[in-house]
Amino acid sequence: MTFTPNRFADRAIAVLLALVLLCAASPSQQQSDYVFHAESDLVLVNVTVRDKSGKFVPGLKPEDFTILEDNKPQKIVSFDVENVDAVPALDVAQAKPLPEAASGQASGAASTADVAAEFKDRRLIVLFFDLSAMEPDEIARAVTSAEHYVDTQMAPADLVSIVSLGSSLLVNQDFTTDHALLKKQLDTFSSGSGQGFEEGTTGTTEGTPDTGQPFTADDMEYNIFNTDRRLEALRSVAEKLAHVQQKKSLIYFSSGMDRTGIENQSELRAAVNAAVRSNLAIYTMDMRGLQALVVGGEAQSASLRGVSAYSGQATLNALNSNFTTQETLVTLASDTGGRAFLDSNDFSKIFKGVQQDTSTYYLLGYHSTNTARDGRYRRIVVKSNLPGAKMDYRRGYYAPADFRHSTNDDKERQLEEELASELPATDLPLYLGVAYFRLEGNKFFVPISLVVPGSQIPFVRSSDRDKATLDVIGMVLDSEHHPLNRIRDTVKLAVSTSTEVQKKNVQYDAGMSLLSGKYHLKFVVRENQTGRMGSFETDIEVPELKAQPLNMSSVVLASQIQPVKVKTSANLNPLVRDGSEIIPNVTHVFSATQHLLLYYEVYDPARPPVADSARGADSRRDSENKPGIRLLSNVAFFQGKAKAYESSLLELTELNARERKAAVFQLDVPLTSLKPGFYTCQVNVIDDAGGHFLFPRLALLIRQESPSAAR
Repeated sequence: MTFTPNRFADRAIAVLLALVLLCAASPSQQQSDYVFHAESDLVLVNVTVRDKSGKFVPGLKPEDFTILEDNKPQKIVSFDVENVDAVPALDVAQAKPLPEAASGQASGAASTADVAAEFKDRRLIVLFFDLSAMEPDEIARAVTSAEHYVDTQMAPADLVSIVSLGSSLLVNQDFTTDHALLKKQLDTFSSGSGQGFEEGTTGTTEGTPDTGQPFTADDMEYNIFNTDRRLEALRSVAEKLAHVQQKKSLIYFSSGMDRTGIENQSELRAAVNAAVRSNLAIYTMDMRGLQALVVGGEAQSASLRGVSAYSGQATLNALNSNFTTQETLVTLASDTGGRAFLDSNDFSKIFKGVQQDTSTYYLLGYHSTNTARDGRYRRIVVKSNLPGAKMDYRRGYYAPADFRHSTNDDKERQLEEELASELPATDLPLYLGVAYFRLEGNKFFVPISLVVPGSQIPFVRSSDRDKATLDVIGMVLDSEHHPLNRIRDTVKLAVSTSTEVQKKNVQYDAGMSLLSGKYHLKFVVRENQTGRMGSFETDIEVPELKAQPLNMSSVVLASQIQPVKVKTSANLNPLVRDGSEIIPNVTHVFSATQHLLLYYEVYDPARPPVADSARGADSRRDSENKPGIRLLSNVAFFQGKAKAYESSLLELTELNARERKAAVFQLDVPLTSLKPGFYTCQVNVIDDAGGHFLFPRLALLIRQESPSAAR
């Protein structure tokens, strides 16, 4: 189905819209989840009061505190003192089920008061093991440190739960004080639990280990989605613990969180906000410990190619890579009231820190006088009449938002505010993919694809059709945060039956022209039945290709080509060729019955010098068709280091997109040649005349699917 878009001004060119029902299910469709709905306008604030010497001040009462929300005084309706140090050792240690919102087994029988009473004067700790990213030795260190805590540091007041993320998010052990139960579960995290992947480089061998092998596995694209999965998992845990009033602490065992490429920054802020609203502090631990970044590489690594080891660039790259993996861990900890424990082999410090931060505190509750459900940030200020007192508390929260009672103007304003808001909306799953193709000079066409799972779109029956509408708004900011391009559109869906759509994805495609440089993209999509919104933010860099010996565009993976109904000679989208448009596959998930299409371009390939005797004849030729151009390309698929399949070589001896000085490659690979599973797809490009080469790599998943389900 194709929809005619609205035109937008500024520097954006004509937007190409295609609504595509994709057969590949999104990651959120592959995992079932419990749904628990509850509403409460009680705002809880944990307050730690210390005197000038840093000691906790006991014996305070409600009248000793004043709470302001947006500078307006609030009435304290609940007051409690949590003193976990006063809890004696229990004679009977038993497992305590997670509260109904946390365990996912919502029965509606337990009240908030019952949950609060059960966990009063308890230190609630969640041990979160990220098995999807840690290597076996890192998992072993995490388990050892947790076992040491259980054996020697666990206090009588500590209620501990164990959660893990592998192929799915699991509650391995409910809150309990039973040491034996905890250690039994920790023992199950064997070295075989790790599902980590090492990232490789793309497009160059400079500064990489010379192992003598033709290929190094690169799971960069997989890790992009894997990072989002980890943030979604943290957000899910926070939301399901929201109905426990006491302060909670989550210890996140990982080996860093690398956020390179196209990642959703909105998901990071959503995870932080969910933790803040749920009164959950995240303590992050890098299980790689103290790392020695040796010049030239460690002893077990092969020597580096090129001159990077001598110029210092290899060491700088290693430092930058290590910093990138730890940056998100620091953000998660600092923004939620926790702490990050990095570059240390003493893993017991994090448990001591959690116990110190949650020993004694006051729990204040109030009903906000601001009843507007506008989704705006509300600042909290807590004051005490105790002279010289120092107080720690959360500084604010985001109010809930209401959609049904909004006017059309209000709904439009909500979109605009969400686009400008620092608080991301992630109620509607949203995925984004971008690429770049050179038009001329340093001007590029950037296709943008937005994907929403069809299962998340509610349809209403009207006449003989199921209908739904999606609002799309987006903008592009330059490196100085000045707005450049803007998109605003409403997509109308009308299908004979929505059952088919529920099993697929809905994709919105657009495009714009940008110059070389760094940009920030933000898009918001809203379904207009319930008003749920999803946002996606990312930073992109359109490269300056002249700096590279061999210049190449992005590699677009696809499995569908559709006719273009509106043909125009001014169409600048390279994905539209000969009256057809290539639809990018954002999720990189394919069916075994499909064909994999790869589209990419090579710019300004080298030509050998022309002999003097031939210059007269050659001068009459088109300069773009000089003899000697020879580009070779194919694609290979790897599982680990084993090559599973390699296509035949395709040779180009002249530019087939001369107006853009580009050599266009479009490969078609039948996936029936590959078994279902995860693959690393390596595109091989060789400039035979110039002696240059590139090997960009992407990850993809091939699923077993019946022919009737193919797209």
